[in-house]
Amino acid sequence: MTMFIEPKYYDFFTRNMLPLQHYWPISIRNMCEEIKYAVDWGNSHLHIAEAIGKRGTNYVVENLKMKFVYDYMFHLLNEYAKLMKFKPIIPTEAVETCAESMVCSVRGLKKRLFVESIVTSPSETPPCTIPPPYTPQTLKDFLQKKQNLLNQVKTRTIDINE
Repeated sequence: MTMFIEPKYYDFFTRNMLPLQHYWPISIRNMCEEIKYAVDWGNSHLHIAEAIGKRGTNYVVENLKMKFVYDYMFHLLNEYAKLMKFKPIIPTEAVETCAESMVCSVRGLKKRLFVESIVTSPSETPPCTIPPPYTPQTLKDFLQKKQNLLNQVKTRTIDINE
């Protein structure tokens, strides 16, 4: 079971994750006490803890594919580009490099991860085919559900069926 320390800022892929479904939330204020409670709770509810861990792993495997990361980066850079007030130019002394040349000096696991993330062909789908935004009611319902689950952990009144 993954323990997730309450972040100050959220990544694009963690926003849809739910406590007690994909991870166990840990408050930064009482971290040691909360980690001990989570471990004790997980040890006494092994099947549920394992299910939370599997759902969290499946969520990351499905939602953190390199294509989605690149789509997000494409969207983000395009939005930032709209804010630019100057026209960028390539300096005459600039040297073009390619991803393969950046991997040459790297070894082991880092090299494997670099090689796996290299884009070798265009995407089969257009960039940023992101799902439509939540409707106001759907977002309200999701945030309420998330808050209810967080409150269960804070008050230690976890109500999950094995």
